[in-house]
Order: sequence, then structure tokens, then C-alpha cells
Amino acid sequence: MATAPNPPDLVMLGIETSCDETAAALVRREASGKGVILANVVRSQLALHAEFGGVVPEIAARAHVELLDVLIAETLTEARLGFDEIDGVAATAGPGLIGGLIVGVTTGKAIALARGLPFIAVNHLEAHALTPGLTHGLRFPYLLLLVSGGHTQLLIVKDVGQYTRLGTTLDDALGEAFDKAAKLLGLDYPGGPAVEEAAKRGRATIALPRPMHGRPEPHFSLAGLKTALRHEAMKRAPLSEQDVADLCASFQEAAADVVSDRTRRAMELYADALGNDAQRALVIAGGVAANQRLRAALAKVAAEQGFTLILPPVDLCTDNAAMVAWAGAERLARGLVDDLAAPSRARWPLDPDAAPALGAGTKA
Repeated sequence: MATAPNPPDLVMLGIETSCDETAAALVRREASGKGVILANVVRSQLALHAEFGGVVPEIAARAHVELLDVLIAETLTEARLGFDEIDGVAATAGPGLIGGLIVGVTTGKAIALARGLPFIAVNHLEAHALTPGLTHGLRFPYLLLLVSGGHTQLLIVKDVGQYTRLGTTLDDALGEAFDKAAKLLGLDYPGGPAVEEAAKRGRATIALPRPMHGRPEPHFSLAGLKTALRHEAMKRAPLSEQDVADLCASFQEAAADVVSDRTRRAMELYADALGNDAQRALVIAGGVAANQRLRAALAKVAAEQGFTLILPPVDLCTDNAAMVAWAGAERLARGLVDDLAAPSRARWPLDPDAAPALGAGTKA
């Protein structure tokens, strides 16, 4: 297993524009490998997209154009640093909405070119994957459950740039399923927090399926759960507030059961692949990692399987530029630098060599 080098301290500017958050951050990677957030500024576009019930790519891209320069200046001011004190520029280059990615990547390249700095094109999924190195000083290897609006995957994180995918979703991502469930039940956008809040007032007494439960490969399938929710809602129409709460509680419980079962199977495969002496750590990353019921269910599974559960702070689970800056710093420390021809990519798998999951769509 390769070990990380120990170059002098690095200060990295990170830029995140992959979806509906515009963000900039400055992070220092110390020679010891420790990470320190110097400034982390995020501007949500939630109000711009709420009336549409989801993110509108063109609106998102225009908002990034309007906000990004101001946020970078604000980040420098907050950190009390100038461009001459930065060692590199990292920008999310994918996966995500291509218009927004182009805004961030072009801005990052322009700064790097003007200041003579190295540029790092960061995979947004890798940024999530490496966050526990910044927040907890966690070293490799570890098992990662990545749960977001666009991705649901289980991966072995062996080192920077070295990932083995164990499981993926065959259809909807977990965050996508929560958003669609909320829309179906007439709840506000974003759907994940809305379903979680309604579930607090509900009873998980409605029978819903647990797709893929017990399967030997730790893949996910959530479209059928969403369809079952729709059928149960139609049976009860018109829905009372208590009906909505009970449906949310039942949906959330089913999702937690599915994720727990799939993660338990991935833990077994992790031990088989790396041996019983390998570090037994489970990291949950991505926006859905903020769901408290999911956290509690996975804490139980981790304890049963002898894994340490690592949960980044909630504000670093959702999209942010601190994780992008940290991923860039980890890459720069290893001499992994991109040229200014590096493309923006709407899709960019962490493990491009993984065999396609049977029945999976292009997000797999």
C-alpha cells in the first residue's frame, strides 16, 4: 500500500460548482498530513430552484457565474491570505451539471494560469471520499458508503485515486428517491430533509418492500420502493397530515433497512478483499449522510460488525469546497497535477474498471 508523501505545508484554493451550491474554500495540508480549514464559504441556490421542485441547470450555471468571483474574494478575506500565498487551485471537474462545472473549472484554470499555479481537476465523488482525512485524520484503507442525490455506492478506498467499487444503484440514488418521495407526498423541496422531518411525526407501520435485501452483491435498487410508496399513497387518498407522516416514516425505515443490509454485505466483502487485519472503518459521505435515522441504523451495523463509524460534520456532507480543496491538496502532495486541457465531465466514475451492474443505468 502506497503511503502519502510529506511535502512542505500546502495551501489549496478549492472551487465547487457541480450542482446548486456555489462554494470556495482554502485548506492547508500540513507536512504531517493534517488538514486545516482556513475558510469555507458556501452559497446555496435553494431559493432559486424551490418553485420548480428541483434544480434547473441553466439557472444554476448563471448563478455560479454571478456568485463565484465574489465568493473567492470573500474566502481570501476570511482566511487573511492573498493569491501569492496559495500553492495550487482545485476545482470540481465532474460529475455534475456540465454548465456549472464549466464555470468552476474555467475560473480555476484562469487563476492558475494568471498566478503560475498548478491546477487540479477534482472528481466530486473523490472529494467526498477523502473528506475523513481532513476531518478525522483517517488514513487508508477504509470502506465508504457514498449516498447523495445522484449516487449511491459502496467502495473500498485504498488510497488517493485507488478505489474498488463493491456496489452501486441499479436505478435511483438514495437522495433522488427521497426527493421523489417528497414530491409524491406534496412536501417541499429539498425532499430529504422534508421526508425526515415529517417522519418524526409518523409511525413506520405501512408495509413497504426492501429491494435487494440479502443479495450476495451489495447493489441497491430504490425505484421499486418509490413505486410501492406511490401505490400506498393512492390507497389512502386524499392524504391527511398523519397519512403523510406515516408514509414518510415507513419509507425512511425501509430505506434505512436496505442501506444497512447492503452495507453489512459490503463489510464482509471488504474483509475478504483486504484480510481481517485491515483497518475496519466505515465512512458515510454525501448529502444523505445527514439523515439521522440512517446514521443510527448504520451505527448499529458498524458496532455489530466491529467497524468504527466515521461521520464527517453535516456541513461537510453536503456539497462544499473544503472537501474539493483537500482532495486537491492530497493530489498535489503526490505530484498528481492536471494540465489546462483537463475537461469538465458530466459523468466520472471513481472506479472506471468496475464491471457494469446487471440492469444498471448510466449512473452506475
